[in-house]
Amino acid sequence: MIEVNDVHKSFGDAHILKGISTCFDKGKTNLIIGQSGSGKTVFLKCLLGLFTPEQGSISYDKKNYGELSRDQQRDLRQEMGMVFQGSALFDSMSVEGNVMFPLEMFTKQSRSEMQDRVNIVLKRVNLVDAHHKFPSEISGGMQKRVAIARAIVMNPKYLFCDEPNSGLDPKTAILIDNLIQEITREFDITTVINTHDMNSVMEIGEKIIFLKNGLKEWEGTNKEIFKTDNEAVTSFVYSSELFKKVRQMYIEERN
Repeated sequence: MIEVNDVHKSFGDAHILKGISTCFDKGKTNLIIGQSGSGKTVFLKCLLGLFTPEQGSISYDKKNYGELSRDQQRDLRQEMGMVFQGSALFDSMSVEGNVMFPLEMFTKQSRSEMQDRVNIVLKRVNLVDAHHKFPSEISGGMQKRVAIARAIVMNPKYLFCDEPNSGLDPKTAILIDNLIQEITREFDITTVINTHDMNSVMEIGEKIIFLKNGLKEWEGTNKEIFKTDNEAVTSFVYSSELFKKVRQMYIEERN
């Protein structure tokens, strides 16, 4: 579990995060949504320890990040896995090399131990025959699965995903959503996903935080989001015709 208490973050005179408090549950897919400029990316970077809030605290399973020593913070960051927008794979490395990279950097495992772990996670994301291919030789969906394999190769307690469906077609995006949710439940990870994809909200939004102008405007589940009368949420979520129809169907069923 990640607990966030009254977090503020500014850059010069720009007050980006304005007292956010929430918690992200273990074993669930927790989504952060909001318009561009709402503070989503800054919030995610605070959760990753890349930005330090001027006020408030972020605790990981009761460990307050701001109270940890530098060595303890480094150890905690090694318990975090990250799926970057656009996958961020190394073009010069094979799929196997990309996934093995964190093990080579941060562990003292033998080559055979690392190889065994790489084989396990690549099998888990359904890439058993892609070990020696390079990123340029595989599809965008496969690249995203490689990024997920790399993110979980060190058995993280916390998994962060920044726009994991960016650039993917709708069918592949659903497959990636389902894979992330399956891994979250299977390994009991605290997963936080920064997204603007409303299909993800509907499919895997077990906990949703909606940010607006640096404030937590609303939080709830993908079922509750259809019930809310919060105008900021409804204008954002139901901006597409699809979600207008879904909401209308929900209203009709409720009546």
